[in-house]
Amino acid sequence: MSFDTRDFRSALGKFATGVTVVTAREGDENHGVTASSFNSVSMEPPLILWSIDKGAYSLNAYRNAEHFVVNVLGNEQVDISNRFARRGEDKFAGIAIEEGLGGVAKVKGAAAHFECRTWNVYEGGDHLIIVGEVVRYAYRNEGSALVFHNGRYAVPEPHPLLLNVGERAALNGRLGKHLLYLMRQALAAYRSDFYPRLGSLGVNDNEWRILTLLADRGPQVAEVLAERVAQPQADLEDTLDGLHERGLVGSDEDGCIRLSEEGQALALRLLAMADDYERRLFENLAPAEVSAIKSGLGRVIERLGAPL
Repeated sequence: MSFDTRDFRSALGKFATGVTVVTAREGDENHGVTASSFNSVSMEPPLILWSIDKGAYSLNAYRNAEHFVVNVLGNEQVDISNRFARRGEDKFAGIAIEEGLGGVAKVKGAAAHFECRTWNVYEGGDHLIIVGEVVRYAYRNEGSALVFHNGRYAVPEPHPLLLNVGERAALNGRLGKHLLYLMRQALAAYRSDFYPRLGSLGVNDNEWRILTLLADRGPQVAEVLAERVAQPQADLEDTLDGLHERGLVGSDEDGCIRLSEEGQALALRLLAMADDYERRLFENLAPAEVSAIKSGLGRVIERLGAPL
């Protein structure tokens, strides 16, 4: 049975994972690669595993490494994840590191470190499965780890069933006035109502975000585009591959992603559809109310440090 690679990746993306950077050393050179395939294997002895694409530039360095370090990234380290997911640059430039077991680099500020001795390397289709024996480990209690789910970065939060409910009498309808609740309900309603309409123009929600952002902001380098659409680099590249195959995007000489003429025409149709949807959604509100909603949300986003 054959699978569509992008669709198979989307199915796998339903399983939420952490995000790590696995580092190794070859001679005087440090190597690092972003990986979400990290998992525990055994408590006695303490074994973990991860897998690396056989097409990776640093494959031999990891295949032959005596030691490696799994750096579990914190939720504020999205830029580090994107950096180590790319090729063709000094990934460690500007990254705070310290020396770990066997001289292997450890990323400072990570949520956890697992310093390992290579236990065994196994064939795994188009990947190698690397099992390591944990020799040393450390973690920090403050903050939380970065999560990867549905092709995007996410952050962990307590499950509602585990939260302290408190006194029911103290609610007094406060939930309906709570900003986070209102934003979450509005976003869920918007997605369930608007996103299915994208199918009429042959795009999904990930493609919609990329096409409309490029139409609005012009050509973007991949790392900026990944940040603005909140997608990890590898998944962004999958989406861009699909758009490229359909002749909707291309790349400039300086590596910027740009819309083709067909992509520009489609993006303008998507924006027109979004404008019409917004107009009908707000038709019972006064212009001043609409302006207040948008400016207020803009200030919340700015306060939280997210890109607009």
